[in-house]
Amino acid sequence: MRSHYCGDVRSDHIDEAISLCGWVHRRRDHGGVIFLDVRDHAGIVQVVFDPDTVESFALADQVRNEFVVAIQGRVRARDAAAVNPKMSTGEIEVLGQTLTILNRSKTPPFQLDEYSEAGEDVRLRYRYIDLRRPDMQYRMRLRSAATHFVRNYLNDQRFVDLETPILTKATPEGARDYLVPSRVHPGSFYALPQSPQIFKQLLMVSGFDRYYQIARCFRDEDLRADRQPEFTQIDIEAAFVSEQDIMDLAEKMVTGLFEALIQVTLPTFPILTYKESIRRFGSDRPDLRFGLEIVDIEDLMADVEFKVFSGPANDPGSRVAALKLPRGDRLSRKNIDDLTKFVAIYGAKGLAYIKVNDRAAGLAGLQSPILKFLPEGVVHQVLDRLDAEDNDLIFFGADKASVVNDALGALRCRLAEDLNLYEKAWAA
Repeated sequence: MRSHYCGDVRSDHIDEAISLCGWVHRRRDHGGVIFLDVRDHAGIVQVVFDPDTVESFALADQVRNEFVVAIQGRVRARDAAAVNPKMSTGEIEVLGQTLTILNRSKTPPFQLDEYSEAGEDVRLRYRYIDLRRPDMQYRMRLRSAATHFVRNYLNDQRFVDLETPILTKATPEGARDYLVPSRVHPGSFYALPQSPQIFKQLLMVSGFDRYYQIARCFRDEDLRADRQPEFTQIDIEAAFVSEQDIMDLAEKMVTGLFEALIQVTLPTFPILTYKESIRRFGSDRPDLRFGLEIVDIEDLMADVEFKVFSGPANDPGSRVAALKLPRGDRLSRKNIDDLTKFVAIYGAKGLAYIKVNDRAAGLAGLQSPILKFLPEGVVHQVLDRLDAEDNDLIFFGADKASVVNDALGALRCRLAEDLNLYEKAWAA
C-alpha cells in the first residue's frame, strides 16, 4: 500500500513512481492546481494535483486538513524558485496521479503544530489528535529510542531482561497499594506492585546474578510533579557488586544515553554524600542547574542576644543557615511576604532577611527588620561569609535542622523557578 514514507522522499527518487499514505497537513488551491502537504511520522511531502487527472483532481478538491489519504504519483524536482530549504523534502514534489480518501475528518479542535495553544483539558479529551502533533511524536519516539538504548546497554553488561508478576501480594512499601478483587477467591485481593523489589531479590537468590526490567509500577497516591499513580522505571538488581560498581554502571548508562539520543556530552557526575547534599542544598535530590547554596552560620550566631538565632545555634539538633539571592532587589516586599507564607508550609515560623543596598555604607546601606537585634560585627561577618554584594538579598532560617533544611531547600527551588535561574547550558 505504501512504498515510501512521506518524509523520506528525496531528489534521489526523481522520476520514480511511488505510493504514499498519511494525513493531509495542509491544502492549498492555486488557481486550478491543488497542493496537498501529506504527513506521516517521518515528515511532510508536497503532492501536486492538476486538472489533467480528472478524478483525482476532483477528490483533491474535497480534501481538507487531517483527511487520511493514499496517493500514487511520480517524484519530480521543484522549480528553483519553489525549493523549500526548511523541509527535508523541500527539493522535490510528487505529481499525484491517483488519490484515495481512506478516512474523512471533521475540523480538528486545535491546530496540529508546535504553536498550538490548546488547553490541557482539550488536548487530553482529543488525545488521539494531540499525539499527531510534531512535539508529541518526537517525545514518544525519543522515549522509545531511550528504552531501546537502555536494553542494549544492559544486555551488553550481561544483565537478563526478566518480567515479574503484576498481580501479586501486598508488601510494605512507601505508598498505598492498588487492590484487584479475585474472582476465584471471593474476599481476597491481589495488589499491583509498587516495585518488583521482592521478585528481583528472589532472582538474585536464584542465581540470575544480573537482572533488569522496564517495569510498570503502581502507587495509590496523589498526583504531583514527581508522583504518578502508575509509572515506568528502569529496574536493576545485581549480585556480588559494590556501591561503586552500581554508580559506574548508572553513570555510563546515562551519559551514553544523552550522547546517543541528543548528542550531548555530559561531564563526569559530581559525587555528594548525603550529609553534604543536605547541608548545601537542603535536599537529598538537589537541583544543580543553579547555585543558591545554603550556608551555615551557627558559629556566628551562638553568642548574640537575639534568641531566635542564638537558641538554635546552641542546640545540637537545630540549625541556623543563610541563603543568598544575587540581585535580590528584583523582589518586592509583597514577593517576600509570599515567600514567607511559602516556607511556612515546611514548618518555618518566619523568613528573616537582609537587603544589601550599598555595602560600602555599612549598616546604613542595609535594610532588614532584624538588624537592630544583631551586633554590627556579626552582620559584616555574615555578609563576608556569603560574599554579599550590592543588591543581593539574604534569607535566614533558624529552627530544628529538618525544618531549616526543608524550608531553605524548597525556597531555593522556588526562587529558581520564579526567576528562571536555570543555567541554559547546564548539560553542555
